[in-house]
Order: sequence, then structure tokens, then C-alpha cells
Amino acid sequence: MKKILSLVWLLAVVLFQLISCDNTDSHENNHTESVTPPAQISYSVIKSYPHDTGSFTQGLEVYKGVIYESTGNPDNVPNNGGWIGKLNLNTGIADKKAMLSTAFFGEGITILNDLIYRLTWQNQKAFVYNIKNMKPVKEFIYQGEGWGLTNDGSHLIMSNGSNIISYRDPQTFKEIKQLSVYDNTGMRNNLNELEFINGDIYANVWQTNQIIKIDTAAGRVTGIMDLSDLIRQDPTLSAPPTDVLNGIAWDSSKQRMYITGKKWPKLFEIKLN
Repeated sequence: MKKILSLVWLLAVVLFQLISCDNTDSHENNHTESVTPPAQISYSVIKSYPHDTGSFTQGLEVYKGVIYESTGNPDNVPNNGGWIGKLNLNTGIADKKAMLSTAFFGEGITILNDLIYRLTWQNQKAFVYNIKNMKPVKEFIYQGEGWGLTNDGSHLIMSNGSNIISYRDPQTFKEIKQLSVYDNTGMRNNLNELEFINGDIYANVWQTNQIIKIDTAAGRVTGIMDLSDLIRQDPTLSAPPTDVLNGIAWDSSKQRMYITGKKWPKLFEIKLN
């Protein structure tokens, strides 16, 4: 009798688990299907500027009216390394400062309270510089890869190439919380360069011509800027040695966005419509 009851109990447990799995899958599918697709974000090109095709752009930032750029160095060119510099819009050439040795691969930057924070790709180290003299003042260690970086005035906001965005303490670089980014198709991976604009996060999606707009409350993608037409209309943006779209900077005083790409010959000033 005990064996029969045990068998009945086992069958009931298995049946319950199967039903639970079906319900979970159904719930996940319904959740994805119920997500509103991102809206298309239209834009107008105000002006284009020259950009140094030797710059493998990893970060772009407007701070107190000055555009700063950070680069990596995939070719390990001596004395080029990764650098941070003030960008001259008229020439496209940056005043290279805060150099990195070729032992490090420079990634995104952000500027908060006159300090420049810079990520490295796989070195798991962040560097901090005084913006007045570009001298290093601090270093942090973190786990995983570093890709893009921005801030909301209180926290550093970092991407690592996945769908996860992490908020970090600017004093310690300790992770405070994570934001999982998704849209109606599922998780959005390959998040790269970031920019915090009017309460939302804008992110380059690596290997695409898209910049997505992310709701910081839930991580949902609410908008997509597709720059395919811009690139298609200008053959210089897809000819060698150019690489992918990467680089978003926001000038809050003019309510204008600046975008460029790795080794692009141009940088664009854009108005969001």
C-alpha cells in the first residue's frame, strides 16, 4: 500500500512540475509578446565635421562645452595606445592626453565632477583622471569586460557587451544595481557606448547601425534610431578603414547629439525630432 501511495505521489509531483514548466514558458512568451515594440526615433543632421580616421573611437562626451574622445588601439601602434583627448571640431584631430600603454585596450569614458573615468576592455581595470591636467588620480578593479560608460549625475553607468547595464558608485566603483535591457523580441545584447540623455540611456548596439533608447526604470527599449540611411548615403562611412558606428555625446545646452564611429572620417551633429 505504501509503495502504491509513493508511486501516486511521485506521479503527482512530476505532473505538477510539467504543468508549472508549461505555465512558466507560456508566461515568458506572453510577457515578451505583451511588450510594446520600440518607437522609431527620427533625427535631422544639422552639420558634419571631420574626424580622424586613425581614431578607433570607444567613448565620446561633451563636458562644459568641450568634446572629449577616448580610443582603443586594435593595431597596437607604438605611441598611439588608447588615449583621451579634447576634440577639435574644425580639424577632427584630438589633443591626445591620458595615454595608455599597449598593454591596455582603452574603452568608454564619462566625466563626473571634473573627473574622467575610463574603462579598459579585458584588463578589468578602470582609470580616473583629473580633467584639468589629465593626470591619473585613482584606479579601480572590476570583474568582467568594460565597454561603455556614462553617468546620471550620481552614479556611473556601465555596459559590458551583454544586455546588462550596471550602476556603480563613483567613489568605490562598487556595483550598486543592474538593469537588464529588453524589447519585444527579448534581451538586447551587445550594448556598447552609452550616453545618459534627459533621464534615459542611449546605447550603441555593437555591429549594427542602431542606437537604442532605454527606460532606466525597467530596462525596456522604448526607441530605436536607425542610422543605416545616413551610412548608406555617404560611401566614406563604409569604406576602409572605417569600422562600426560607436560614439554618442549629448550637448544639453544645445539639446544636440554628436555621433561618430570607429575610424570614421566624419562626426555628425544631430537633432532628435
